[in-house]
Amino acid sequence: MLKGTRKHLSAQSLQEEIRRSFSRIREKPKKRANQYTLADCLMSGLAVFGLKSPSLLDFDQGCEEERVRYNLKQLYGVGKAPCDTQLRKRLDEVKPELLGRAYKAGFRALQRSKALPLFEFLEGYYLVSNDGTGVFESDKIHCKNCCKKEHRDGRTSYYHQVMSSVLVHPERSVVIPLFSEPILKRDGRRKNDCERNASKRLLTKLRKMHPWLKMVIVEDSLHSNAPHIRLLKRLNYRYIIGAKPKDHAWLFSWVNASPCQKQTIQRDGKSYELRWCNDAPLNESNERLRVNFLECCETDSKGKERTFTWVSDIPITAGNAYLMMRGARARWKIENETFNTLKNQGYHFEHNFGHGHKQLSCVMTHLMQLAFMVDQLQQLCCPHFQKALEKCQNKRRLWERMRHFVYNTRIECWEALFKAIVNPPTVHLRLDSS
Repeated sequence: MLKGTRKHLSAQSLQEEIRRSFSRIREKPKKRANQYTLADCLMSGLAVFGLKSPSLLDFDQGCEEERVRYNLKQLYGVGKAPCDTQLRKRLDEVKPELLGRAYKAGFRALQRSKALPLFEFLEGYYLVSNDGTGVFESDKIHCKNCCKKEHRDGRTSYYHQVMSSVLVHPERSVVIPLFSEPILKRDGRRKNDCERNASKRLLTKLRKMHPWLKMVIVEDSLHSNAPHIRLLKRLNYRYIIGAKPKDHAWLFSWVNASPCQKQTIQRDGKSYELRWCNDAPLNESNERLRVNFLECCETDSKGKERTFTWVSDIPITAGNAYLMMRGARARWKIENETFNTLKNQGYHFEHNFGHGHKQLSCVMTHLMQLAFMVDQLQQLCCPHFQKALEKCQNKRRLWERMRHFVYNTRIECWEALFKAIVNPPTVHLRLDSS
């Protein structure tokens, strides 16, 4: 982790940058003036997830206290916090793609603080892991954007999913969310949306957000097909994508019949047998689409073996084969360090904070990931956050302490909050003799 506070990556600075990005979002003119600004509504939603409130009702009840309203002003810049009903109503109208500016604000802070090189993977390239996960499912609540699932027992369930991109590195537990694309029905569509279509939209938007960033996309075997690889090339991405034998029988047959280079590496009590072959045809139908094939057979200290295989457009050599294997397996960080953290470490990822009729569910998902982005940047660079986390020993306890101070004391700034968690102030309670 970085030592010393980085000005642009402090919690206070990040919240201010995110609020500025929210302030630039323009709403359609209304006949009646809104009581709450959109920036206040969005920052209130961000505070729900920043403080890890279990529900909007819990957050709304806390806002009834004057000291909590004061703390929201000091920590999140919220001038006037809306009630839960008004919050849902306003955020339901927001186009989710407009929140991309907030993700860029966090990424720019990472660049300005010269912390981005910590994630450099190979020759100036950065690893970006893409994957999808479910965010909502119900047999009753639904909207026109919900995908539908017909069950054998005649029951119909409705669901939303999301496709996310996160900046990862094999040697770092911290991940940085870059953007997310909802997987849902589009206007007038009868068929469900899917990961493949959402991935195309996400990759296109991500390239527009970061036109000059050199990225290596790591994805699962669902995406090792010719149309997707051609899209990656067209958008100027490099890639490392999983390839399973049952999906690529022709490729594996070709590789097995060709001379391959091999390398064995011993690390951390495990043995890695690497085999690779450059300039292989992807499949029989796309012989002109050439890929580089990498296989890793891992044997642990107990003799258990696991085999992984990928295709890539990066030339594989004895000097980079092990690093590419590590980078390919860093794809799982989007499952372990991202989705599992959101689901199991206090973010209440699968709780329905509000479905709405239009965009509310998607907007809430973005706000949760933005709060996660701020937390990850703090874990990477903020010594005050790091000391508070060390004091609490785990994140769930840290979130509980943060809520305790926000709901019960007046706080001037984020630094004061973290210091109070490390060294709690002494409070004497006396019984009133009267």
